[in-house]
Amino acid sequence: MEPQNPYQDQFVAYADRAASFVPRLLPKEALGLRLSTVVDLLRMRFGPAIDTALSQEATDPRVPNSGLSRPIRSPVSTRPDSSWMRRTNIVGVNVRTVSSFAGVIKYALTVPVAFDSIHLLPLWEPGVADSLYGPASWNLNPEFLSDEMSALAPYLTTAERQLRATTNLLHVMGRKVGMDVIPHADRFSEMALGKPSRFEWMQVRDGRIVDHSDAVEEAVSELIFEWLVESGPAVGPDDGSLPADRERLFDLDDQDRLELLFGATTDRDGRNGRRLSLIQRLKWYGYEPVPATMGVPFRGIRVADAPPVRDQYDMLWYDYDMNDPTFMSRVFTPLARYKLYERLDGNDQWHIDFDSPRVSTWNYVIGRYAEAITTGNFDFMRGDMSHVQMRPEGVPDDVDAGYYDILRAVKEKVQETRPSFGYFAESFLPARDVFQFGEELDHLDASLADATLGDLQSTVVGDHEYLRRFRRYLDDLATRACAPAYGVMTADKDDPRFDEFYRAGNALRYLTALLLTDMPSYTALGFETRDVRYRPAENERYTKLFVFWERGEDNFYPSKARSGSEYVWGENEGLFETITAIRLFVESILPQISDATTRWLIPPDATTLRGTAVWTQENPRYVIATNADLDHDSGFFGIPALDGELVLTEVFSTHGGTDEGDRRLTYNGHFHRIENLRPGEGRVYQVT
Repeated sequence: MEPQNPYQDQFVAYADRAASFVPRLLPKEALGLRLSTVVDLLRMRFGPAIDTALSQEATDPRVPNSGLSRPIRSPVSTRPDSSWMRRTNIVGVNVRTVSSFAGVIKYALTVPVAFDSIHLLPLWEPGVADSLYGPASWNLNPEFLSDEMSALAPYLTTAERQLRATTNLLHVMGRKVGMDVIPHADRFSEMALGKPSRFEWMQVRDGRIVDHSDAVEEAVSELIFEWLVESGPAVGPDDGSLPADRERLFDLDDQDRLELLFGATTDRDGRNGRRLSLIQRLKWYGYEPVPATMGVPFRGIRVADAPPVRDQYDMLWYDYDMNDPTFMSRVFTPLARYKLYERLDGNDQWHIDFDSPRVSTWNYVIGRYAEAITTGNFDFMRGDMSHVQMRPEGVPDDVDAGYYDILRAVKEKVQETRPSFGYFAESFLPARDVFQFGEELDHLDASLADATLGDLQSTVVGDHEYLRRFRRYLDDLATRACAPAYGVMTADKDDPRFDEFYRAGNALRYLTALLLTDMPSYTALGFETRDVRYRPAENERYTKLFVFWERGEDNFYPSKARSGSEYVWGENEGLFETITAIRLFVESILPQISDATTRWLIPPDATTLRGTAVWTQENPRYVIATNADLDHDSGFFGIPALDGELVLTEVFSTHGGTDEGDRRLTYNGHFHRIENLRPGEGRVYQVT
């Protein structure tokens, strides 16, 4: 270990298991540590398991979880099902904000094990605007490679091995690890260009969609074959021979065909150069994959009225609108959804034939994601755009288990060999018919989602919408197979538009997420030091702007442009100190209540007339009282339904010391009385 380490005492506490994280270690400082120092510290705490996790055998991406030695298997590897996801606390990490796979491990040192799951945002090579959610290929993103990790061993030089080393170490540290499963790709990705039949295509001329029939796909396939003949193979037989026709080209094994078209996976620049050449050819004829959409009615698009953008390669790029938009209708121009079903009447009216799945495409998507999950040894998936349900009739009477939903299909495929594999859905639980046809939770239950994000993070603590949503989620938690989460912050809710959500109430959010032990939660990296902002800061301070990589000179999305490559951490020391206090306190009591069922004494008020809420456990050990009103004291109120023999002794407050009258609560013959909770205060009483 490095001499004169300012965190020496905290390192000792971590190594001696006095804490599950390094107390008071700022994430920014953690990322500045040498990886060798971090690995030494992990060895001090976990012993030989760390070297096993980094061994050549264990970092082989072909080895399944069942082939690993027990100390480095997933913490849920012996679970019979994925029900654990209903109680998990998740931290979302965009690897770009911590620079590399090594940065993930460094950051994990700062997070208590109460956050028992870590979700890694998309890991593949990105496409347009370098968006992580628009993968351009199935190759892992080389920008996440760590020179420090390569220096640990000569075999840790590939992204696949470094990813496996990362998940191995996180498993040893007691974390479940998740990845994104994305039912779409960059519109001109290798997936789309490498086999056009897996996507839907259209022809655009003079600012109009002139053809979106199934025939366009065949024309595109023929054009790709002609381009290959003209350009020659990127990688192929020594004699330069090619398949005799397009049918033989697209019948080739995927890897062989992609190497012919674009080149070796190790030659990213070469592959991108050939892909650009092919895109230029297709765009000259007006051929494009149909962009992905969100929100009913989903189908039927037109070229938007906005003028097109001409890029540096002299290609025109149009934006698109829905023909008949509703409140949440969106067209995601950079993305294309996999074509999972046939179309009715040659797609004349943009109607999908849900009774006719394109089985080969389903098998392709399922197979590739199952392979990626094995490579990274992941424990759960976060299903991107889980709210998309295109059937106008909603969930049908007879759900086709095999071909109802692609995210369900991926989960079920992985569960054939890993029954504990979970599915965390990206959805927002709005009113019916907003993001999907019908009720969103009906679709999520039919999709076998274990838990879902919801949208509590898009509210100000204590306001009417926060209270209404919180209460609704608790009701749904009690009745639904898919558990709504207590959302604190997500990577895509950290941009200037959402500054107002985090100006106050952050400690209350954090305490609630950890002490509602039978409700899942989601918190994003950066929340712990997020600054209070009353006007937008530079883009480098927002995690959402690291989902993309827009340079200042680009013209597509200037509001998302960044001038620097490094994430700038917040400097909110007061919030960090409060969150550290919450972490240390929760660690001291969580072993006693982690498996408990919540018993509500005063539930969140759906009428929004009061901000107080109080809960305990079925067998009361601790009582948690909160005041979500950020502007007013609660005033005195009674806690009903507790045994009159019980005494409540205050042991923690997010606001520091508690007034003497509230430190010890006894029964007055009717209830236990609290004199006051300050605005945004969360308080914990021990029950004796």
